[in-house]
Amino acid sequence: MAFTPDGLPPLRDVVAAHGLAPKKALGQNFLFDLNLTAKIARSAGPLEGFTVFEIGPGPGGLTRALLAQGASRVVAIETDPRCLPALSEIADHYPGRLEVVEGDALKIDLAAIADGAPAGIVANLPYNVGTQLLINWLTADPDAPFWSSMTLMFQKEVGQRIVAAPGSNHYGRLGILAGWLAHSEILFDVPPEAFTPPPKVTSSVVQLEPLAKHLPCQLDKLERVTQAAFGQRRKMLRQSLKPLGGEALLDKVGIDASRRAETLSVEEFCALARAL
Repeated sequence: MAFTPDGLPPLRDVVAAHGLAPKKALGQNFLFDLNLTAKIARSAGPLEGFTVFEIGPGPGGLTRALLAQGASRVVAIETDPRCLPALSEIADHYPGRLEVVEGDALKIDLAAIADGAPAGIVANLPYNVGTQLLINWLTADPDAPFWSSMTLMFQKEVGQRIVAAPGSNHYGRLGILAGWLAHSEILFDVPPEAFTPPPKVTSSVVQLEPLAKHLPCQLDKLERVTQAAFGQRRKMLRQSLKPLGGEALLDKVGIDASRRAETLSVEEFCALARAL
């Protein structure tokens, strides 16, 4: 059997040995290119001394890259029991450094697992739950996030929404939430042919780092304002924000009622939330 530089078999051999055909229902698209998984791991920065969470590791391509990059502790959360034997082989190869948790990442408290230790999240996220996972992690504790960085792969369109600036067609509720709590940037794109099976869209690796201090604002109020504003994004704010006070609310913070949602900055949305 052939072996790769980390001393483990090629991923295609691992997948064949364990019968791991990707499941569409789980949003599985496997990465076999070790150069690409190594690039993602390097992009996450120095990993020594960190607990690194990986969501949906599948056969473990990115898991292996994170460990080879020097991650002190990788916690891989996998909902597909078929993948556990392959991940167990990686754990045996890197004694004491890989923990595999079987379960749904939407229901697992990563902060409790990190237990105050420096933590990062690096993952090729399943398309069907990626946005909700990001929102969960961003809002878990806005004033004291458990994560120091997130390096995540999304559909390119979702990545563009995360980093979007006011005035962009992609600017909306997700970009405002991310902009309120983090600095984010798209690091690079990944073509469909890098995956097995290839998805119909290009993907993007996005990196987020929490802001040292975010604008004062209550999450529930910000969500109410952005939901109303972007629920009718083509209408003027005097109309879209009518259920929340309309012109009276806008006058409180000195925002022209004829503007539209996509022209407002994160600071202005936070001001509206405080005015509620």
